[in-house]
This record gives sequence, structure tokens and C-alpha cells, in this order.
Amino acid sequence: MKVSELKAGANSVEVEGTITEKSEPRKVVTKYGKMLSVCDAVFSDDTGSITLSLWEDNVNLVNVGDKVKITNGYVSEFRGSPQLSTGKYGKIEVTEKAS
Repeated sequence: MKVSELKAGANSVEVEGTITEKSEPRKVVTKYGKMLSVCDAVFSDDTGSITLSLWEDNVNLVNVGDKVKITNGYVSEFRGSPQLSTGKYGKIEVTEKAS
């Protein structure tokens, strides 16, 4: 799958691309009262870019320039824009570290 094909509501998404930007992590409180770490990254391939939400352990897993593969991800909509996430059952793996 390519970034240009990702639409809100898509699930079981498998896509490969590069992290082109990454924000500073921030703490958020979930509706269950848990404090979690989250940051936004820009995930790009040759067809476009999408915001990628990185939660908890994934925040420190990837860096700008890394090539990554998302398996079993899903696309939601946040403030009118599509957003890619791995959620509870998805996986993100670094296939090539930035030099």
C-alpha cells in the first residue's frame, strides 16, 4: 500500500516509508486516567505524507531519516486530517536506520 491510498477508516494497513519529521514527545492523560507519552511524526513515501502517531515505546524507536514498516496499522481522522497509527495490535519496525 502507498501513503496516497491511505484514507480514514482503513485498517490492517501495511505500508513502508521514511520518517521525515518528528515532534517533541508530550504527555497526555487517557480517558482511563493513564499518563502516556506521545509524539507526532511525518511518514512519507514517493506518493505523499501522513501524520504518524507514536505512542509510548514507539516514541524513542524511530528517528528522522529512518525507513520504517508499519504492519496492521490503521488510519483515523484527527482535526480533519488522516492520521496513521499502529494502535494496540499494529507493529512498527525500523528497516533501515538513518546514517
